[in-house]
Amino acid sequence: MGTKVLQPRAVELAGLPDHVTVYEVGPRDGLQNEPAVVPLEIKLELIARLVAAGLKSVEVTSLVRPDAVPQLADAEALLARLPVTPGVRHPVLVPNQRGLDRALANGVHEIAVFASATESFAQRNLKRSRADSLHVMGEVAQRAREHGMAVRGYVSMCFGDPWEGQVDQGEVVGVATELLAMGCGEVSLGDTIGVATPGAVRSLITRLVDAGAAPGTLAVHFHDTYGQALANTVEALRCGVTTVDASAGGLGGCPFAKSATGNLATEDLVFMLDGLGVATGVNLVEVARTSLWLARRLGRPSPSRTVQALARGLEHD
Repeated sequence: MGTKVLQPRAVELAGLPDHVTVYEVGPRDGLQNEPAVVPLEIKLELIARLVAAGLKSVEVTSLVRPDAVPQLADAEALLARLPVTPGVRHPVLVPNQRGLDRALANGVHEIAVFASATESFAQRNLKRSRADSLHVMGEVAQRAREHGMAVRGYVSMCFGDPWEGQVDQGEVVGVATELLAMGCGEVSLGDTIGVATPGAVRSLITRLVDAGAAPGTLAVHFHDTYGQALANTVEALRCGVTTVDASAGGLGGCPFAKSATGNLATEDLVFMLDGLGVATGVNLVEVARTSLWLARRLGRPSPSRTVQALARGLEHD
């Protein structure tokens, strides 16, 4: 018999929102960094389990060139078999007009586009200048909206860049506000290499709000390289942000930035928010059980501290 699964005591703190949307990126951002291709059946079951656990926003794949990210080369096959669940969003990452063509052909309703705050990462990841990439994203966003699609924007390297070092927050503000101006309903601020600390988070969000960005149009996407992701999340919530990106089991990184380690784990985030009395609608035990199931199929333990702590008390599938 396993040990009892201990749920956190809910004690509210002033200045936090009543509800937070957990934007799950594991099936896309998590699996794209795997050294081996994960079978389609496993991907479909992972998405189904995450939805069953209460996650309403699950980014499922990326329509990039198969040779660029071979782990997601089965995108069309996945979309063809993906069930429609009322009230659940399944965004797809789209890099260019060709990717948008594929999204339209596969009945996608919501896309995400991505830009870099730095020139170096734009050249390495997007293979074009930052200005050119923003121009492409603007054309993609406009056409997507003409077809009734919702559009989300990502900004990479918001706090630090492995080639340029510290990033000028004014540059981040410029890119993020341009994404909002081109029609992105939400812009996610990415700490791609995990170097942000709470003061930097507050400073950046304050500058964005001063530049006209409403906190409700911003999301945060933290990596836990230096163990700061949860502290940074709390500070973002205190600044009025109510959408937090996370990856089940802490999977992921960035295949184009080798210093990037795992994303903020969904379980670590939900455990903390449950303990703060902040509603997410996500069942912590079921997400942890899903990550244990996936870890066994990937052949290694989950890096999530919460998954590790709950493992003994959960039934193994």
